[in-house]
Amino acid sequence: MIEDDPLGPLDPDFAESFTRSVRRPPCQLYLVSPLDVGGNFPDRLVRALAAGPVAAFQFRVKEVDQHDAAKLAEPLRRICADADVAFIVNDSVSLAKRLGADGVHLGQDDGDPREARAELGPEAQIGVTCHDSRHLAMEAGEGGADYVAFGSFFPTTTKIVAHRAEPVLLSWWATLFEIPCVAIGGVTPENAAALANAGADFVAASHAVWSGDEAAAVRAFATALA
Repeated sequence: MIEDDPLGPLDPDFAESFTRSVRRPPCQLYLVSPLDVGGNFPDRLVRALAAGPVAAFQFRVKEVDQHDAAKLAEPLRRICADADVAFIVNDSVSLAKRLGADGVHLGQDDGDPREARAELGPEAQIGVTCHDSRHLAMEAGEGGADYVAFGSFFPTTTKIVAHRAEPVLLSWWATLFEIPCVAIGGVTPENAAALANAGADFVAASHAVWSGDEAAAVRAFATALA
């Protein structure tokens, strides 16, 4: 569903007049892990990161205690470090701190970016899920977030979709704010370019990469975002 934003509806014609600023870097790929990162997943991650440009990798596992999560995450963190890819932990500031991760991604129920900054330090990359809400995104920016994430833009099997965002939201954000925005939810090589053209600084992908040949998928994203 698309929730009512306290700021009111966006003019759908806003996107028609949007032109991506040449001052913004080209849109980049932000990988999100599958829930199962055991077995041969480290090898798959190596192949994915070698196949094309990837800006960040988000470690996202659920219903795993922190000790076990840390054991799963550590080899992945090292792989990302070797590839010069930012390693971001989903939801857990404490796990991000324990691992020495490059940052943390916070859902709306995962804490305040100010508190995360105090725990992780000034160099940490802190992202905040803002669904389809300009209000939440501005609050995140005021709280010191390094990026905001909007979505879901398309149907997705990765998680239950409670919020639907429209690409015009990316255009509005990119016009008014310098803080980068991430487009998430059902992103594929086929629809990524439209989100980049609308203003996304990053497109987040999970199922589109890990459901098949991860190297081929990363190459396809590279072509789409070129």
